[in-house]
Amino acid sequence: MLEVTASEAAVRQLPYAVPDRAAARPGTLAVIGIAAAKLAVQLAGVARYGFFRDELYYMACGRHLAWGYVDQPPLIAFVAWLSSHLLGPSIVALRLWPICAGALLVFATGMFARELGGGAFAQALASLSLLFAPAFLAFDSFFSMNAFEPLFWLACAWIAVRIVRGASPKWWLAFGLVAGIGLENKHTMLVFGFAVVVGLLLSGEHRVFRSKWIWLAALVALAVFLPNLIWEVRHGWPQIAVVRNAQRFKNVRIGPLRFLADEVLFLHPVVLPVWLGGLAWYFRAPAARGARFLGWAYIVVLALFLALDGKSYYLLPAYPMLLAAGGVAFEAFVAGPRRRWLRVAFPAVLVAAGLMTIPFGVPVLSIEGFLRYSQAFPYAHAVKIERDATAPVPQLYADMTGWPQMAAGVAKVYRALPPSERPDCAILAGNYGEAGAIDYYGPALGLPAAISGHNSYFDWGTRGYSGSCVILFGERAAAHSSLFAESRLVAVLKNPYAMPSEQNVAVYLCRKPRAPLSALWPRFKMII
Repeated sequence: MLEVTASEAAVRQLPYAVPDRAAARPGTLAVIGIAAAKLAVQLAGVARYGFFRDELYYMACGRHLAWGYVDQPPLIAFVAWLSSHLLGPSIVALRLWPICAGALLVFATGMFARELGGGAFAQALASLSLLFAPAFLAFDSFFSMNAFEPLFWLACAWIAVRIVRGASPKWWLAFGLVAGIGLENKHTMLVFGFAVVVGLLLSGEHRVFRSKWIWLAALVALAVFLPNLIWEVRHGWPQIAVVRNAQRFKNVRIGPLRFLADEVLFLHPVVLPVWLGGLAWYFRAPAARGARFLGWAYIVVLALFLALDGKSYYLLPAYPMLLAAGGVAFEAFVAGPRRRWLRVAFPAVLVAAGLMTIPFGVPVLSIEGFLRYSQAFPYAHAVKIERDATAPVPQLYADMTGWPQMAAGVAKVYRALPPSERPDCAILAGNYGEAGAIDYYGPALGLPAAISGHNSYFDWGTRGYSGSCVILFGERAAAHSSLFAESRLVAVLKNPYAMPSEQNVAVYLCRKPRAPLSALWPRFKMII
C-alpha cells in the first residue's frame, strides 16, 4: 500500500484520510460480495452459445505470435496463446480471463471509491453500478481487449491520484509500466495518457511536471510499447488503415447527442445520476482536490473520441473512475435525515432494473428465450455501432452462433473431393471469423488450416497452395469465384440467427485459377 508521511500530508493538506482497517472492513466485504456476484452472473452465460467471431481470430493470432497484428497490438494474442497452453483451448478456459478481469474491475472500482474518501455505502454503490452496466456485462462475456482495458485505465488513474495527493513521485514509474502494458493491449491507452496530462495541466497540478520521475515514466511506457511501435512502422501503420476503413465502410456515424445517449444505455439509465454525480464531484467537491484532473481527463477523452469519430464504446474505460466518485457524491447527498431513505431505495431500484437487463449483456437465455424476452423488453437494438443490417438478435449474440455448423458444412465439401486432390486443396474463407472457425473446429473434422485475405490472415499468406483446387466460401465468395475459370456453387450454409453476411454462406468449389494463387493473393486482401 502506498504510504503518505505526516510531513507530506501537512504540506499537501490532503482532503481525505484513508480509513483504518476496522472502519474499512464493512465496505470491503460488501465490495467483495458484489465482485463475487459479478463472477456468478458472468459464469451463468459462459458457454450458453458459442465463440464470438473475434475470439476465434484471437486464438488464430495466438498461433502466429508476433509483436503486432493488422488490427490490434500483441497482448491479446499472447494471452490467447497462454490460455491455450495453461488451460486448454476450450470456450470456458478462454472466457475465464475476461470474467476474472470484470470481477477485479468491480472490486477495484469500489476500492477506488474508498481511496476518494467514500465509506461503505459509496464503495458498495460504485461496485453495484458497474456490476449492472450492460456494456461491461457484454464485454466481460467474451475474450477481447475491451475486457482488460478498463483495468489499465483505472490503475493509472489510481496511481496518479496517490502521487498528486502526496505519495512518492517514484510511483510514476509504475504508471509508466501499466500504461505501456495497456498500449500493448489497445492503442486507445494513448488517448487516456494524453487526457491525464491535459487534466493535470487544467487542474493546476503543474508541479508534477517538475519531477524527473514523470518523464522517466514516459520513457518506461515507450520502452514497453516500443516493440509494437517498431512493428507498426515496419508494416506501414496498418492499424491506422483499419480504423480509417472502418469509419468509411463499416461504422455508423453518429453525432454528439447520439454518442451521449449511447453512454446512458451502455451504463444503464438508472446509473446515470451516479456517473454524472461523479463527474460533478470531481469539479465541485472540496474533497476532490488532488483528483480533479480525472474530471478533466474524462472531458478530454470524450472530446477526442467525438472529434475523431470514435465508436461510442471507446469511452467505456473511463467510467469506473466516474462511478467511484459518484458513489462518494451520492453518499454525501443522502447523509441528511430527509434523504436517508434513498440509501435503501436507490440501490433497490438499481438492482431490480439491473436484473432486467442482464440478458442483454450476458447470454443467460437460449436464443429462442432471448427473442421472446427482447420482444417484451426492447433494449437489445437501441445501440447500433456498425452498418450491417440488424440481425434477429444483437450482434454480440449473432456472432456467437453457427460456427461449428459452418465448419461441418465446409468439411462435407472437402470430404467429397477425390483423396488425391485434397492435399493441395485450399480452404479460403471470406473473413477472419470464418477462417478462425475452420482453424478451431477443422482439425477434428480432418480439415487443413484455412487461409483468408482478411486483416492479419492476409499476412499469413497462401500456405503454399497453388490454387488448383480451392474451397471458397463466405464473405465476397461470389465475387472472388470469378478469379477461377472453373467455379461451382456446391452448398449454401444457413444460419437464421447470424449477422446478414453469415445467414446464407455460399460455398464454391473452384479450379483452374486465372493465375497462381500467390499472384492472385492481393486481390483477396481486405483490411477493415
